[in-house]
Amino acid sequence: MRYIIIGAGAVGGVIGGRLAQAGHGDVVLVARGRQYEALRDKGLRVETPDGPHTHQLPVVDGPEALGPLRADDVLILAVKTQDSAAALAAWGPRPVEGGGTAAGRLPLVCAQNGVESERLALRTFQRVYGMCVWLPATFVEPGVVRAQGAPLSGMLHIGRYPSGSDETARAVAADLEKGLLAAPVVDDVMRWKYAKLLANLANAIEAVSGVLAGDEALALVGRARAEGEAVLAAAGIAYASQDEEKAARADKIRFEPFDGAPRGGGSSWQSLQRGAGSIEADYLNGEIALLGRLYGVATPVNDVLQELANEAVREGRPAGAMSVGELVARVDGGHPG
Repeated sequence: MRYIIIGAGAVGGVIGGRLAQAGHGDVVLVARGRQYEALRDKGLRVETPDGPHTHQLPVVDGPEALGPLRADDVLILAVKTQDSAAALAAWGPRPVEGGGTAAGRLPLVCAQNGVESERLALRTFQRVYGMCVWLPATFVEPGVVRAQGAPLSGMLHIGRYPSGSDETARAVAADLEKGLLAAPVVDDVMRWKYAKLLANLANAIEAVSGVLAGDEALALVGRARAEGEAVLAAAGIAYASQDEEKAARADKIRFEPFDGAPRGGGSSWQSLQRGAGSIEADYLNGEIALLGRLYGVATPVNDVLQELANEAVREGRPAGAMSVGELVARVDGGHPG
């Protein structure tokens, strides 16, 4: 199989790099702008506790550069959810050798936070897989990503969407596990992704205030999660428990700083810190807000966190521009300003 990593940022870069390091020779990276230029000119540098690894992999800035896709291609969608629709529209119609299109013939794996991309993909792609991404990765600079998980870089539950598993899922998992990535194949992958969604409700808190430590911040995290759990209960949506999550990762992934560098923040923190121009809050806190409105559950904390994260993007604020105390006050006031 050839892996096409659509979105070779932190998560996509680590996945592609670990596949290459394990000897998988067919990996193509897809990136844009300065990231594309750096990958093309200098290769992909993946910094890990077991040392830095540089991989000279094929890189393209869009599907047209590849020509017809191969029948054994696997598309790994690793862009942020807010960029999913554009990526699906670009890759879905691409012709495949032997006839047909990517949407009709090729497997698409959604290696993303949130739970919306699988649904978006299934409108056009016939073979959609969910992937629950537990992978502490940081975009350091164009061409350089850092993975601080040890002894494994991450855990990537994979399964068919909306449910089930098959030989493709097992083949992808086998390749990932050769590259220091745990990849359990599960029939209920969305149950794991909803559990990750609950954990990701803290992303906006970390991005806006810069911290996820201390009684005040942790209390706010608990309030956001309690709303999420109430909403999922009302909607009848199952999710893996925190004990299940901890047991799955036990002795497999721990954060291991190296080269004297502290671990960077999560994906939303990184989006603000590097001025990415967008943030995932609409598909994290906003997913809880959406379900709350559909099922009659109030979600005031997540409503304001979503608004404040988007406000930070609009105003060009860096991560941590607001104190935790101010953030709590805004939340308790019921509006962003």
